[in-house]
Amino acid sequence: MTIREQLELREREYLSPFASLSENSRGRDVEEPQCDIRPVYQRDRDRILHSKSFRRLKDKTQVFLSPRGDHYRTRLTHVLEVSQNARTIAKALRLNEDLVEAIALGHDLGHTPFGHAGERMLDKLCEGGFRHNVQSVRIVEKLEKDGQGLNLTWEVRDGILNHKTSGNPATLEGKIVRLSDKIAYVNHDIDDAIRAHVMREEDIPAELRKTLGFTTRERLNTLIHDIIINSQHQNAIRMSEEVEAALSELRKFMFAHVYTNPVAKGEEQRAEDLLERLFEYYMEHPEEISKTNYRMLEQGEPKDRIICDYIAGMSDQFAVAKYQDLFIPKQWQVY
Repeated sequence: MTIREQLELREREYLSPFASLSENSRGRDVEEPQCDIRPVYQRDRDRILHSKSFRRLKDKTQVFLSPRGDHYRTRLTHVLEVSQNARTIAKALRLNEDLVEAIALGHDLGHTPFGHAGERMLDKLCEGGFRHNVQSVRIVEKLEKDGQGLNLTWEVRDGILNHKTSGNPATLEGKIVRLSDKIAYVNHDIDDAIRAHVMREEDIPAELRKTLGFTTRERLNTLIHDIIINSQHQNAIRMSEEVEAALSELRKFMFAHVYTNPVAKGEEQRAEDLLERLFEYYMEHPEEISKTNYRMLEQGEPKDRIICDYIAGMSDQFAVAKYQDLFIPKQWQVY
């Protein structure tokens, strides 16, 4: 019996009857030999972790564009916080931690430079629209590894695609990530907003603080415990009505006071203009995009989609550097 088979046996014996067992996966689009050490979801986690798209998340905006300080979240630290929250819940419920971690680490691979400002602009520019969750799946299926994709299992791709609030993942593990994403970003965005002097802890409505907690630590503790308590021994991932309603109101509060706040979002129009100008340039000069993207263009993919792929893959710094190289005279550039 291989190590992988021993681990699969351990899953059968220990995990909840509602868990997604590695041996029961619907598999990959392209069949390949099994690893002798790692079950399929652990292998998917490793592929995502070692991908170029994952590494680029360290230089992509979460909420604050080019913040002054070392402690603001990036897309990379966001997905790590999502992963940690989700694994805590999965472990307590005896669900598949490997599947949870793979979905969590891969769910934001498709995010653009400059956060949701970049996503809005590419959605306007690309004929078929642009959504980061769909782009995340496109990355793992087509764009990574020089156009070969990562060949992930169906369950991981389903969880990535359906991680948004409107999504409905097919597995309980995917449902955990969907909730953990919301829990992570609402709470760490509060922390970053306080750091940026956009808001104070005391600005959060008293009733919400009373229900969820008076610090980020207390709120995370409340939310994670609530999910675990209300999901035990059930084929569902749910929260109590009171806590779910409070989280929804807290999210609305953040949209009103942080996500649309001029201090946090004052530079977004400039970021959108920058990406629009890059898009227009590469539409006229597609030969200057990456070799992998250009090869897909030659194979018949729509040009606007390929240009969106190229721009969406940029880090914030790379996009700014490209803009400077293309549009600002050398003697005016500041490095």
